[in-house]
Amino acid sequence: MLLNSEPISEDFGHLALRLGFGGTMLWQHGWPKLMQFSERMDDFADPLGIGPFLSLALIVLAEVLCAALITLGMWTRIASVPLIFAMAVAVFMVHGDDPFPNKEKAVLYLVGYVVILFSGSGRFAINRLSFN
Repeated sequence: MLLNSEPISEDFGHLALRLGFGGTMLWQHGWPKLMQFSERMDDFADPLGIGPFLSLALIVLAEVLCAALITLGMWTRIASVPLIFAMAVAVFMVHGDDPFPNKEKAVLYLVGYVVILFSGSGRFAINRLSFN
């Protein structure tokens, strides 16, 4: 019997996608920005022209809260939208004129969050638990 013919393999794929993209975004990008917020709030990139403080606050919200929600499988599709927006800004505005290797990580995150948006959380998610 082939593993990919079993319905559960799709749910494990969703879990791996959520843990990989949500977990690494939270741990490697969001958490360091949150911990260094006061040091970075005056000189953070401001590609939308809303000010460095608000730009940093919004990216921390996306990279910490939304990434945590995706990792846990709570409101996964909704939580992916701010991260898609953030990664699109990174790809097309912050690194728009850079060579591809400089924006490759943001492109990969963007693609991953778009896949999560369309595929959802899968069976192994907090919002799928039933306590009946």
